Amino acid sequence: MRYLLILFLCLTLPFAGLAQESTQQPDGTISVENDVQHDAAMAVRIREILHQLEGYSDISVSVADGIVTLRGTALEAAQIDALNGLVSRVEGVVAIENNVTETTDVVERLNPAIDRIRARFEQFIAFTPLILVAVTAGVLVFLLGLFIARRKKPWDSIAPNAFIADIYRQIIRLLFSIAAIVLALDLLNATALLGTILGAAGIVGLAIGFAVRDTVENFIASIMLSMRQPFRPKDLVEIEGDMGHVIRLTSRATILLSLDGNHIRIPNATVFKARIINYTRNDERRFTFDLGIDPTADIARAQKIMLAALKELPFLLDSPGPGIWVNKVGDSTISITAAGWIMQHKTSLGMAKGEAIRITKARLEEAGITLPEPTYRLISDTTIRQAAPEAPEAASTPQATITPVAAQDVDADEGKALERIVDAEREELADNDLLAREAPQE
Repeated sequence: MRYLLILFLCLTLPFAGLAQESTQQPDGTISVENDVQHDAAMAVRIREILHQLEGYSDISVSVADGIVTLRGTALEAAQIDALNGLVSRVEGVVAIENNVTETTDVVERLNPAIDRIRARFEQFIAFTPLILVAVTAGVLVFLLGLFIARRKKPWDSIAPNAFIADIYRQIIRLLFSIAAIVLALDLLNATALLGTILGAAGIVGLAIGFAVRDTVENFIASIMLSMRQPFRPKDLVEIEGDMGHVIRLTSRATILLSLDGNHIRIPNATVFKARIINYTRNDERRFTFDLGIDPTADIARAQKIMLAALKELPFLLDSPGPGIWVNKVGDSTISITAAGWIMQHKTSLGMAKGEAIRITKARLEEAGITLPEPTYRLISDTTIRQAAPEAPEAASTPQATITPVAAQDVDADEGKALERIVDAEREELADNDLLAREAPQE
């Protein structure tokens, strides 16, 4: 029996030590997933996060088996949507039931807005000295640009005319205005706004450019015309079929005084691209006219008579001298062209041409050369039988008495009168003109 007791004690002593050790605190972490303690811990953690954020103070949180239920109100729908993202980042969240609604309480919605306005006002008061310094610096730079732009020198000396000089001044004002804005924004540490301002200005400028495309085109054409000066004041020009004396060139149109005394306004874009005939550039000017003679007449003799008649006219130039040539042969007439040169600043072109036609016709008739009208002959049997006896009667027709004629005065009084009208209108609107006699001309 004694041996059996000793054997039992030897076998039971190790197990007694093991039982004594198992009553101590276990090592490692204890998993509490899906139990009440873990749900409570998650709820506390979510509440702490929401209380740290603005706008979530009225939200209640409950957690059961990892499912988070949110109730309460928020100011904005964006805050309600953001809750799901915030809560889902907490470890152990299985699902989220977001029952938060947007508040309709007036006081709760007004208080944050009032707080923001108060904060911005306090910030503005704090920045007021810096804003005053920035505005003052910008105004000084802008005024400096105005002072430089208003000076006559050097803009009037380097520009070909007053219009281009004014454009130079506008560019200087624009550059100094941009410099003033950049300086003010730099002092306020808000240069990032400059890109936004320039972008908006570019979009607005593009929209305005499309809206006033014709106006911009005319303005650019005005600049080119004022630099090229294709005509001078009072010049007689023809532009796109319109003829008249140039009154003035404005920033939008060229104004002509027609030979009938009417105003013709042509857009500068059209003038710049048009075919321009300047009749005033050269003092010598040629006119031509056609006279028809009888086909039976001596053509060479008729040409000599017409050339001699033109040489009688005192207002025609000897060099270049008058010219005569046969133009065409018609059914019942021969057309002869006559040409003469005049000094158009002293002689009226229209009156000179009219007198040349009158004198030439008179000299041909004095020489027995008629200017027949178109004749149509109807032939029949009766006409053939009566042709022989009728011939002597036609031959016996008496000749009409020709009275000698002399040339009349053809001074350019009408043209001078039109030029006086142009001078009066230019003097009345002298500031609105881009043409100048002293400017270079192409």
